[in-house]
Amino acid sequence: MTLRHDRVLAATSTSIPGLVLLDLPVPGDNRGWFKENWQRQKLLALGLPDLGPVQNNISFNDAVGTTRGIHAEPWDKYVSVATGRIFGAWVDLREGPTFGAVFTAELDPSRAILVPRGVGNSYQTLEPDTAYTYLVNDHWSPDAAYTFLNLADETAAIGWPIPLDSVEVSPKDLAHPRLADVVPMPPRRTLVLGANGQLGRALRAVFPDAEFTTRAEFDVTDPAAWASRRWKDYGVIINAAAYTAVDEAETPEGRRAAWAANVTAVAELARAAVSNLLTVVHISSDYVFDGTAQVHDEQEPFSPLGVYGQTKAAGDAIVGTVPRHYIVRTSWVIGDGRNFVRTMASLAERGAQPSVVDDQYGRLTFADDIARAIAHLLAVDAEPGTYNLSSAGEVASWARIAQEVYRATGHDPGAITPVSTEAFFAGRSAAPRPLQSTLDLDRIAATGFVATDHWDGLRAYLAETS
Repeated sequence: MTLRHDRVLAATSTSIPGLVLLDLPVPGDNRGWFKENWQRQKLLALGLPDLGPVQNNISFNDAVGTTRGIHAEPWDKYVSVATGRIFGAWVDLREGPTFGAVFTAELDPSRAILVPRGVGNSYQTLEPDTAYTYLVNDHWSPDAAYTFLNLADETAAIGWPIPLDSVEVSPKDLAHPRLADVVPMPPRRTLVLGANGQLGRALRAVFPDAEFTTRAEFDVTDPAAWASRRWKDYGVIINAAAYTAVDEAETPEGRRAAWAANVTAVAELARAAVSNLLTVVHISSDYVFDGTAQVHDEQEPFSPLGVYGQTKAAGDAIVGTVPRHYIVRTSWVIGDGRNFVRTMASLAERGAQPSVVDDQYGRLTFADDIARAIAHLLAVDAEPGTYNLSSAGEVASWARIAQEVYRATGHDPGAITPVSTEAFFAGRSAAPRPLQSTLDLDRIAATGFVATDHWDGLRAYLAETS
């Protein structure tokens, strides 16, 4: 077959999601030819994912009709031909609606194909001295899960150019199961760190198939925990684990604990994500700001007042180095656990008349809203970066919210005594707090996410927890 030298770089989607056929320019003259087999910048511009290859393999086949496959590995593969020509067949062996879908094509040096994780790969040589080459983004491991399909499967019904009874096939390939007996390869897992927190509990309802870990099961401050996982089996890590004891963080012991959980552990997370091409969702805080701006947008520079805010700002900066990341910055979180609303409801039931600060302003953020927003960002494949997220609606002070809790639970809102932050903490050791915590929601709204009005959310929350 005469090699085509007139192709231009182009990517074509196939009937199998994520399986992309590429035309490669192969300029040549009487001396031979040249091609850029893998050119990251150009291929990313075509919309291909960043493969991040760690290994380059070559399989040389000296005879026509050499047939190999059908093998699905838990990594991505970029297949091309250096010399000769092949008939390639790919079968989707992943869980999902396209399980069993087949695509075939001939490859020579002017064509390549990106084979996503879980898609079965096979080929048959059509010319002697064929050099089949492929890049992969993980190393072979005996602990990894592999999936195989028989080359002669009747359901896939691959139209091999040379009959299988006339070619060289290994006994191992001949023994692979039929499609009806194949266990589909599951998708990469989602891991949630901090499963017992308010957000962790809310995430369980939104990500029922995710893996949830508590501090006892996965101590984010222990380097050995990070080394114990096969991270290539994961696709997303949602980091809902953090040190959040704002006042305790100002003590010597608390300062060390805050930096360990909010910074050192986040560095381990970022290292795992970069090395394994993972998507990270990291929860940030309004405490990264000093609260002097009336409304905080995503471009505002960090200006934390206390240790907790400093550690959260440092963690955000680290996560920002991960190519695929979402920093979800939030404030005044209310969920299943100890929080301001539950405290006020309990005080109301006991007839208490508490003093509540009236010069700190913001909006409540319900953990259910955060969980929905995270799922939304992942589902719409939003642009990586930072997204402010609170519940929506009227900005209010803590004292106003306390009054609404009293009113909604049938108690006198006049029992709340508004006081300044300075007066409330007089004589007590406390961390400095931003007075303005209102977050601009325009960026996440532009992705199509609609946040709950926090007054509506408050009434629904009290009805559920009463």
